[in-house]
Amino acid sequence: MKANVVFINGEVVTVDEKNRIAECVAVKNNRIIGVGSMEEIREFISEETNVIDLEGKSLLPGFIDAHLHLTIYGTNLLGVSCIAPHIHSVEDILRDLHKKAHETPKGHWVRAWGFNENLLTEKRFPTKEELDQVSTEHPIVIIRTCNHTSIANTLALEIAGISENTKNPEGGIIERNQDGSLTGKLMENAHMQLFNYASYTNEEMRKGMKLASEEFIQAGITSVHDAGAYGEGSEALRIMQQAINAHEIKVRVYAIIGSLTNSHDFVQKMVEAGPITGLGNERFKIGPAKVFTDGSSTGPTIATREPYHHNHHDYGLIYYSQEELDRILGEAHKKGFQITAHAQGDKAIEMLLNCFEKALSESPRENHRHRIEHAGIASPDLQERMQKLGVVIIPNPVFMYVNEEKYLEYYGERVNVMYPAQDYLEKGIVAAFGSDAPVTFVNPLLGIHAAVNRETEEGTPVGKNQCISVMDAIRAYTWNGAYASFDENNKGSIEVGKLADLVVLDKSILQVDITKIKDIQVELTMMDGEILYDCHKVM
Repeated sequence: MKANVVFINGEVVTVDEKNRIAECVAVKNNRIIGVGSMEEIREFISEETNVIDLEGKSLLPGFIDAHLHLTIYGTNLLGVSCIAPHIHSVEDILRDLHKKAHETPKGHWVRAWGFNENLLTEKRFPTKEELDQVSTEHPIVIIRTCNHTSIANTLALEIAGISENTKNPEGGIIERNQDGSLTGKLMENAHMQLFNYASYTNEEMRKGMKLASEEFIQAGITSVHDAGAYGEGSEALRIMQQAINAHEIKVRVYAIIGSLTNSHDFVQKMVEAGPITGLGNERFKIGPAKVFTDGSSTGPTIATREPYHHNHHDYGLIYYSQEELDRILGEAHKKGFQITAHAQGDKAIEMLLNCFEKALSESPRENHRHRIEHAGIASPDLQERMQKLGVVIIPNPVFMYVNEEKYLEYYGERVNVMYPAQDYLEKGIVAAFGSDAPVTFVNPLLGIHAAVNRETEEGTPVGKNQCISVMDAIRAYTWNGAYASFDENNKGSIEVGKLADLVVLDKSILQVDITKIKDIQVELTMMDGEILYDCHKVM
């Protein structure tokens, strides 16, 4: 058997059971057919084989991002970016919104994304009145980076049926001035429900998905666990499948059954429809059923057992009662779904673990691999329960890199058990890393850097007790992600017989100074045995 492609002279980080480092890899069609030394791989080379000399650089399994929002990431690229390099103030954002409104037909939505008031000169949200000055003929919404809060102009609020007389939805806040007038700021479920009206068209979603896929491939990501979008979830799934079948989406997708808008309705709909976790193929597969239990760690609106460090009267928001959570996810478990929830605060995590215990007691199942998305404040007692239940955790190490200052302000010493990767390792809990993009940067190498160093961009340490090794961080972005989707026998490591999803870096990740990991670049991404990205070529 001769190979189509052979990589030689490299640092092949196999992420196999023994974390072996090899020199060469041979690929035939879409599978790995050889891993080893040059002497062992030589037999796979023919005149037709494409031999790639790695020159000592790292070859890794393709990265698996276990939690991001493919559709939102893509459609954001169609709107106004609040993280563009020239954005420093509210005025800068308003200027870009005005330009976008000028280019947009009257009555159509103008959207901005990635907003973070803490990064602006004014340290504040724009006001509803400022957005009205941009346009009264376009509904305008600015989405905070956490995707849990937004600010809207008067027309947008009117279209959504939100007035001074509108009551707060359960699990949400419509912010008001002291005189009862609307500020335009919507939080949690109030923000989510706005997107029943502010959603993108099907054509826009499909275009955005294609753009997102291209960026993921360039970042070395070959598989994603899509954590849902705004609006009716089944429509986004349908469009996603169409885009995958048309090869517009190149990455493999494990589709979490969850929506940012009324997630429980989507879960119930899918439970009644019949398909369960695992249905699909190597390119697209149905994942776990998911709901939201609490809010944003930077909102801050996560549900905590003790009050916030900066406000002793605030314990955050909870979306469901214990009984409601048990009913929604318990039914999905009984029908055969892997189940999960967005649970950031320790109160929310505790409720989700209660739900898992009840579901498994009533309907025992081996190898369920139920998940917790984020698991922000994971106290030792909660970790013990995670271990006992065999739960898979999906933490976001980049959050510590970008949010440390606010985390210290909001949660104090609890930062030492936030996204606690080292504790998970010691307890044998599988933790698969996700970026939560577009909430944070999609770059897996930045995620690995954050998990290894536990420092901010400025070098401030935060929860250094949770630092892990480079190899463990790589595993969390590869094999562990495959395990979280029941795919560890097919991908996630460089072993004979597995899918040829591979990524080449521009240097050795095991030899570089750990404080420089974030500066490593992806040179080449292979997906299904095909080179989809090569920084040296126009693909």
